[in-house]
Amino acid sequence: MHSVLVIEDNRTMREGLEISLKQMGLDVSSFEEGSGALEQLGKKNYDLIVTDYKLPQMDGLKVFECARKLCPGIDAILITAYGSVDLAVEAMKLGAADFLTKPFSPEELKVKVEKALATRDARAENIRLVEENELLRCEVAEAGGYGELIGESEVMFDVFDTIKRVAPTDSSVLITGESGTGKELVARAIHDKSQRKAKPFVKVSCAALSEGVLESELFGHEKGAFTGSVKARKGRFELADGGTLFLDEIGDISPAVQVRLLRVLQEQRFERVGGEKTLSVDVRLISATNKDLKEEVEKENFREDLFYRLHVLPIELPPLRARGKDIQLLARHLAAKICRRLNCSPRTFDSDALDLLAGYSWPGNVRELENVIERALVLGRGKRITRADIPLLIGGKSETRRLPSFELPSSGSIDLTETLETTERTIIEQALERAHGNKSKAARMLGLKVSALHYKLDKYGIL
Repeated sequence: MHSVLVIEDNRTMREGLEISLKQMGLDVSSFEEGSGALEQLGKKNYDLIVTDYKLPQMDGLKVFECARKLCPGIDAILITAYGSVDLAVEAMKLGAADFLTKPFSPEELKVKVEKALATRDARAENIRLVEENELLRCEVAEAGGYGELIGESEVMFDVFDTIKRVAPTDSSVLITGESGTGKELVARAIHDKSQRKAKPFVKVSCAALSEGVLESELFGHEKGAFTGSVKARKGRFELADGGTLFLDEIGDISPAVQVRLLRVLQEQRFERVGGEKTLSVDVRLISATNKDLKEEVEKENFREDLFYRLHVLPIELPPLRARGKDIQLLARHLAAKICRRLNCSPRTFDSDALDLLAGYSWPGNVRELENVIERALVLGRGKRITRADIPLLIGGKSETRRLPSFELPSSGSIDLTETLETTERTIIEQALERAHGNKSKAARMLGLKVSALHYKLDKYGIL
C-alpha cells in the first residue's frame, strides 16, 4: 500500500483530501503545518506529499525541499490558489511530480496522484534492477577466486597473479603493507587456493599478546607449567596441523619467541611450554607485518636468519591511495557485504558520494573505507548513500587536511615560485589520475571551476 502525507492548513480542505485519497486505497497521514509533517517523515517512509503552497511558518516548496533531504526519493504534488507559471516551474525544478490549482475536482486529484505514484514505482523498479546488477557484479567478483579481495587496478592484478603462483606451494609467505590493506584476506586467499584448503586456517595476532601468553598460544602448555594452568592445552601450531598458520604482525614478537619460531620453521618440531615431549607438525606458515623487517634486522630488533625463513615468498600489498581505480568498486562491494551482514535492504551510492570517496587519500586504507560505509548505511536516511551521508572527516568544510611537510635547505636558497608550481602540477596530475581523466571530477576534487582547471592544464602542458 502506498503512503501519502497531506499538508493543508484549511481543515475542511484537509479532511476532503484525506477522504478522497483513502477512497483510492492509500495510507494517509495529514497535518496542518510543515514542521509536524517533517517530524513524521523522520519516523516513517512516505511515497508522496500532497501539500498546499500557502502554509504557516514555511511554504509548501520549502517543506518539499526539506522533505527531500530526509527522504531523497519522495515525490510531491503542490496545491495553490495562487497558481502561476513561475511557481509551477520552481516546483518542477525542485522535483515536484505535479501541480494543482484550486479549485480542483476529486477526479483531477485522483489522476495526478495515480500518475505520480506510477512514475515513482517505475523509478524504484529501475533503481532496484541497478542495485541487483551491482550486487551481482560484486558476487561475480567474489566468485573469481580471491574471496573478499576486490580490485581492477594493475597493482592488484599483480597481487592476484602472485597469489595464484604461490598458493600451490608449501613455502613460507611474508605479506607486507600498511595497516588496513587486507593482509589477512591475502593469507586466506592463499590458503583457500592451496592443497591445504580442507584443513584448518588458524590466525594469531602477535601484537595483541605479551611474550609469555604468545609463547603458550603458539606452542601450547602442559598442566602446571605456570600458575593457573590447571590442564594441558594445545597451541596454535598443533591446531593448524595439516593446514595454514597465519601470524599477523609478526614484527612485534620478542627475541625469545623468535628463537622458538625459527626452530619450528627449520625442523617442524617443538615442545609445549613446561613439557618435555617433542611434537611434530605439518604446517604452512604465512606471516604479515606493517613494519619494514629489513630495517628491524639492521636495528637488531629482528633475527636475520628468521627473516630469511619468513621472506621466502614476499607479497607487498599497495595502500588504497595507490588503488584509485578500485575505490568505487570496493565501496559497492563493501556496501553489499555490510547490508547482508546487517540484514538490511541493498543500498547504492549516488555519483557525488562515489566521487567524494574516490577523492580521499584513505590513510586507514580499506578498513577505514569499510567503517565509513557502515556508518553511512546505519545513519543514512535515504534509499541511496549520498554525499551528505559521508562523515565530514573526508569531505566538506570540516575536513582536516594534512599539509605536505617541507624543510628548507641548510645552505643556499630555493625558487619559491618554481617549487609552488611543481607542487601544484603534481597535485593536478594526481587528481586527474584518480578521476580517470575526467576533468569535471578532477575540478571538483580540487575545488576549482572547470575553466580554471583547463587554464592550469594549458599552463603546465598537461594533456
